[in-house]
Amino acid sequence: MKRMLFNATHSEELRVAIVDGQRLVDLDIEAAGREQRKSNIYKGVVTRVEPSLEACFVNYGEERHGFLPFKEIAKEFCKPGVDLSRAGIKDAISEGTELLVQVEKEERGNKGAALTTFISIAGRYL
Repeated sequence: MKRMLFNATHSEELRVAIVDGQRLVDLDIEAAGREQRKSNIYKGVVTRVEPSLEACFVNYGEERHGFLPFKEIAKEFCKPGVDLSRAGIKDAISEGTELLVQVEKEERGNKGAALTTFISIAGRYL
């Protein structure tokens, strides 16, 4: 059973954890003094394709480039005629490709934000 746990003991920081039984599924830490970018949507440009990681790096306007795994790239942004079930990331997308990305996870330490091209907008009337 999944549960969401909140830790708001410090006024400057809120921690939210999602657990499934005894397994940690996701951890989010939000600092009050820092602007949150999670769920924001940006227009980005692919700056580097890494076949060994099956991912690419995207400049979306922040200091560090975001990390975009191959499985998070929608077919609309891939080269025409590419069979995504068989192709590698080098065959599907190239440097300089412009795409819309959404931040899934904030930057942490020296790692850039985790991105996706599957845009999700939450709301009751959408």
